[in-house]
Amino acid sequence: FIKNVSDILELDDFSEQKKKKAIKKLLNKLERRKEKAKKHLEKRLSNRERKETKEELQLIRYHIKKGKKLLEKLEKND
Repeated sequence: FIKNVSDILELDDFSEQKKKKAIKKLLNKLERRKEKAKKHLEKRLSNRERKETKEELQLIRYHIKKGKKLLEKLEKND
C-alpha cells in the first residue's frame, strides 16, 4: 500500500530530499560556528586558546568542504 501511494505521488526521492535538507541545515550551522570562531580569534587570547580555536576553525572548514561535496553529489543524482 505504501509503495503504491509513494509511486502515485512520485515520492521516490523523498529520502534524498530529507538528506539534502539536513545537510543544508548542518552547513548553515557550521557557517555560523565558523563566524563565531573567527570573531573569537580577534579577541586577546592565550597561546593555548588561540591554538585550540585555530584547530576548531580548521575542522569546521574541513567539514564544510566535505558537506558541500556530499550535497553536490546528491544534487547530481537528481
